[in-house]
Parts: sequence; C-alpha cells; structure tokens
Amino acid sequence: MNHLAKKLMTGSKDRKPVIGLPRALLYERYRVLWRSFFQELGAEVVISPPTTLETMERGTAIAIDEMCLSSKIFFGHVDKLIGKCDYILVPRISNFGVRRFMCTKFEGLYDVCRNIYRESDQKFLTYNVDVQHGIEEDDAFVATAAELGYARREARQAYKKAKKAESESWRKQVKKQEELYKKDGLKIMIASHSYVVSDPYIGKPITDFLEGAGVTVLRADITDRKDALKWSARFSPTMRWEISREITGGLRQNRFKVDGIILLSVFPCGPDAMVNEMLIRRNDGMPILNLMLDGQSGMAGVETRLESFVDILRLKRGEL
Repeated sequence: MNHLAKKLMTGSKDRKPVIGLPRALLYERYRVLWRSFFQELGAEVVISPPTTLETMERGTAIAIDEMCLSSKIFFGHVDKLIGKCDYILVPRISNFGVRRFMCTKFEGLYDVCRNIYRESDQKFLTYNVDVQHGIEEDDAFVATAAELGYARREARQAYKKAKKAESESWRKQVKKQEELYKKDGLKIMIASHSYVVSDPYIGKPITDFLEGAGVTVLRADITDRKDALKWSARFSPTMRWEISREITGGLRQNRFKVDGIILLSVFPCGPDAMVNEMLIRRNDGMPILNLMLDGQSGMAGVETRLESFVDILRLKRGEL
C-alpha cells in the first residue's frame, strides 16, 4: 500500500483532502489553475499517469461507442484514479456567455462519471461555470471550495493566486511560440484541441515525427485568446464553441507565417467535423492536411500521410 492510500485510510478530521485530476480533456487547458487552486488551499493533488494504450482500451470499455476518442481516453484516466484520492475533479463548464459555448460533453461528464461509479465509494467533485445563468468561474471555484469545508474568503484568495499563476504560465507559452514563428525552415501549424495534440499517446507521436523530419511545429491553440476570438468572429460570427473559436482565430491570425496546416481531430468530434470542413472550404490557398484519429489507427498510415505532406511543402519551397 502506497503512502497516499494509507493517508486515505487514516480518517483524521485534520487531514487535507486529496484531489485527483484526470490527465485528459480539459486538464491541459486548466492544469495550472486547478493545481494552484487546490494547493493554495492546502489540499494534496494527485494526477493520473500519461496516456498509454492500456488507458485508451480501458476507457473504451467503459464509455459508450458514440463518444469521441478523447472522451474514452478521459474515462481511462478517471479509472486510474479510482480509490487513490478523496475526490476526482470533473468540472461542468457550459458556457462563458453568448455564443461562447463548450462542447456538450463538458456539461454531462460529471453526471456520467457519478453514474458509472455509483456502486463504488469514490466521490467526485465539480464546479459549475454557466455565465448565461449568472455563474462566473470565480464564483464556481469558491462554491466548490466551500463544499469541501473551506471559508469563502480563503477560497477567493486561493482562486486569485491560481488565476494569476495561470495567466503568467499562458503568457510564457504564447511568447515562446511567437519566437518559433521567427525560425527559418519549414513550419507547420497544427490546428487541434490541446487534449488531442498534447496527449502522449495519440498526439505527441505526430509532433515528434514532424520535428524529427526537421519541421518547426506551431499550434493554433497557443495564442492570445482574446485576439483569437476577434479573428474568429470575422471568419464566422455564429460559431458556437469557445475552444473551436480560439483555434480558428489562432489559425486565421497566423496562417501566413507557416508553410502548411494540419487539421488534427479525433473520431467522431462533432464540432471539429463542422469547423474543419468550413476551414477547408474557405481556405486561402494554404496547403492543408485533414487528419482524423480513431482508436483503431496505427502510426504507420499516419506517418505515410505526414511524410507525403512534408514532401509536398518542401517541393513547394523548392527544397526537393
């Protein structure tokens, strides 16, 4: 029995809660905010291991067939945390205001997790962001901390510090990417959700392959989000999904700084199916590779398509 399991069995009233964070879906987007918030409160944070084939297969067995691959991977990560923490964080994020909606899966994940593990002793923790109904992010975090027994004033201070840490971390990421645009040589932008392109099992092998081929890899999602939303609105004022709008805005803003674009998605992502088709149809002549991953995909076929795309771009640059 590891030290964490022993802590969970002590039953001490003074023991700080152990919060589990599944390393999937919104983790990449909110990891700094989540970890900083709970650590500022004095809670212990435990994170599921990086995605493996076993993680994906376990999640696929738990989830229903119609769920996207990223959701299936998420359930595999949840399963890894069962019994290893007091609470597993599964937020419910509906929207950030008018036409700023999240994918519907982020509204239902908490209830789905509770239903799947209803016969276990595992507890789940959520926070509810629904700006259209008057629930801002800061209020949602404070309410969740209050449920854990923390004072609202203490929770609000923890949130402010965590939000500052998140902003500083994001600013550094954006600045680092801006420097990459200045590099010489072949540059490819990947337009994808962070939980796809950053996943160690399904996304990282693609960026590793490209970098191994001498390509500088940029990401459309790493950009100033406020600016990205403005660029996206010019392209499509009626696009509903917040993250899709950020990716689209980042792509449109920086598309002429790269040699080609890869639209990377997982099957069957509804928002990507619509947005990526629109990006292809309203393209400005930039070479685009539309790459969709599923649980049955091997890297051999993917690498062949990537290699061909890189060769086409090099040929266009006069390097072949």
